[in-house]
Amino acid sequence: MTVEPTDIHTAYLGLGSNVEDKRENLRLARVWLQTPAVRIVRESSIYRTSPVDYLEQDWFFNQVLAVETPLSPEELLAHCLSVEIKIGRERTFDKGPRTIDIDLLFYESNVINRFDLVVPHPHLAERKFVLVPMAELAPDFVHPLLMKPIRTLLAERANDPAKVELL
Repeated sequence: MTVEPTDIHTAYLGLGSNVEDKRENLRLARVWLQTPAVRIVRESSIYRTSPVDYLEQDWFFNQVLAVETPLSPEELLAHCLSVEIKIGRERTFDKGPRTIDIDLLFYESNVINRFDLVVPHPHLAERKFVLVPMAELAPDFVHPLLMKPIRTLLAERANDPAKVELL
């Protein structure tokens, strides 16, 4: 895929894995995500996190990436989904175990609300497993709907029982 550099956009991607070799799954996601059209510019640390919603599964490894891309949000999401398939993602049931999950968290400060794409990612502000690595990369980034910086959203989750441990 050849992409002419035009407008370059910053986006944040959330990665998660709780099946097989979790660290290797995250590494493979980073390798496959990086293309001439998607450049990883920063990576958070990797965190070990307790499951939420569906609790009867193994803990996750989570990470956030800052990427620069000329791709549209739709094209970037399609790229993320293709990487999930390459790594062996099978969608057995909602919130269940996954080899890799790649979510489009933010695309600059855009707000998109369609049946096939919602940005910022829904429930992001309620998820410590996203907020902790996101705060590591961009603590002052302002959530475009809530109009609060990531550091504030994370502070509001101080009493959340979900576990997020630095690896």
